[in-house]
Amino acid sequence: MPAFFGRLNPRSTLFVLLSIAWTMVLPANGFAQANFDRPGGDYTSLEIGSGDPAECALTCERDRRCRAWSFNYPTVSRETAICWLKGSVPKRVESTCCVSGVRGAGVVEVRNRKLEIATDRSGGDYRSMTVEPSAEGDTCKVACESDNKCRAWTYARPGYVGKDARCYLKDKIKPPRRKPGFISGVVR
Repeated sequence: MPAFFGRLNPRSTLFVLLSIAWTMVLPANGFAQANFDRPGGDYTSLEIGSGDPAECALTCERDRRCRAWSFNYPTVSRETAICWLKGSVPKRVESTCCVSGVRGAGVVEVRNRKLEIATDRSGGDYRSMTVEPSAEGDTCKVACESDNKCRAWTYARPGYVGKDARCYLKDKIKPPRRKPGFISGVVR
């Protein structure tokens, strides 16, 4: 054993060794990411009625054969979300259709001060409109920023409140709550 480990207590040594082993086992880009797909390697698919990518990740966890997964958001032509389970770990590619990951990774959603992914701010709506679909609700955010009355906004992906993407402009800032398929933000 290297001298470094001799200076650590047994619990610290175990932690360091497990950390090293974990990084060797976890594939590159091993965490789940929004706006990425992993085409190929599918052995089954299932509808996800809740529209929640975390449910797809959990389904993969519970299936011994599953090595990776891709979650496809509902679309104009398909009203439900689809979970694709994969027997291999295909390379990930950028795509706004999906969230994908490998077994053991869970779902990592973008969090920052300007975007609240998988978040709804229900209530306070003074205007609702159909908008073009986008990965981050850009058209909804721009509509709110250009309207002095608007303090917050919520974008609903197609398939979550109808076939079209919807934008809700709000004159009140309501508390955020987790809701797959929605993106929110506070402007002022």
